[in-house]
Amino acid sequence: MAHVELKNLGKVYEGSSFAVKGVNIEIRDKEFVVLVGPSGCGKSTTLRMIAGLEEITEGDLFIDGKRVNDVSPKDRDIAMVFQNYALYPHMTVYENMAFGLKLRKLPKPEIKTRVSDAAAILGLTNYLDRKPKALSGGERQRVAVGRAIVRKPKVFLFDEPLSNLDAKLRVQMRTEITKLHLKLEATMIYVTHDQTEAMTMGDRIVVMKDGFVKQVNTPLNLYNNPENKFVAGFIGSPAMNFIEGVIKQSNGLYFESTNKSLSIKLEDMHADKLKNHINKNVWFGIRPEDIHDLVDTSLQTSFYEFDAKLEVVEPMGNEAFLYFNLDGTQFIARVPARDVPRPQSVRKLKLNKNKIYFFDYETERTII
Repeated sequence: MAHVELKNLGKVYEGSSFAVKGVNIEIRDKEFVVLVGPSGCGKSTTLRMIAGLEEITEGDLFIDGKRVNDVSPKDRDIAMVFQNYALYPHMTVYENMAFGLKLRKLPKPEIKTRVSDAAAILGLTNYLDRKPKALSGGERQRVAVGRAIVRKPKVFLFDEPLSNLDAKLRVQMRTEITKLHLKLEATMIYVTHDQTEAMTMGDRIVVMKDGFVKQVNTPLNLYNNPENKFVAGFIGSPAMNFIEGVIKQSNGLYFESTNKSLSIKLEDMHADKLKNHINKNVWFGIRPEDIHDLVDTSLQTSFYEFDAKLEVVEPMGNEAFLYFNLDGTQFIARVPARDVPRPQSVRKLKLNKNKIYFFDYETERTII
């Protein structure tokens, strides 16, 4: 497979600002890296520059140590799987998968072997004589993946390949792609706007916003140690709750929300890191799963407490999402399934002291 390196990679379209700026990513051999972010963040543009489908405005792209900025797509030894499958409707599954190999003038026996092997891996053996219109969305996507596999490329590129599938098929296909990565031991770069896909599939995740890379790390480290407010709010579902406020000093440090409805005296472990932010605005953050309205007494932790009005309850089967209002600020608690309270009641909530975050108001960099 291959080692891919992006050095200060940038893309600007004529008459507009940068779509991608200063991207530095090193993708190791056999690694599965996911580029994730909201629409327009530059993730697909970055992938297309790797593929050679977009011209690189600045910076360098290396594949196995070779600079490939000016190398044509067909000579980069990559294979790309697109969002819309891009299958030829008049060809059978076999012909679609074999088409690229025929263009390269491979011998017919080798083409047959490669297609058969890929079809067996993807469960397509019984579909080789069918045409795309006779296939489901998930089956068409497997054909598109199979067409990439037969190429035996150095790098596989995936551009939001599951976005056209329904929820159940998306779960199934992301599992199949993960298993495929393990089986092929391939270098894979995958683009998605779905953070659940990113968290469940990637060895490492590249979080992007407005053309810039905000953080690169493993899924668990991104979740537990976000470097900034954007990553903290983007990774995790439901998203992290944020409350604007000020750090004040009076018999120790405490956080007071802007609307003064929440006041929390900070523990020494938090106060020490916030001592340079006294009388400064900050963002307070906590994840929904770290807010409790009932607490198991066996939990070995301590809590900050406050009252809030319950507005909406969303039962999810094995858990429930509780939407609270704190003088105009909405936040969500994620609690185990049980007899949840009725909306419009005031509840005493408990925030896990070991799971809170603070972010600088101006830079949005993580303080705690």
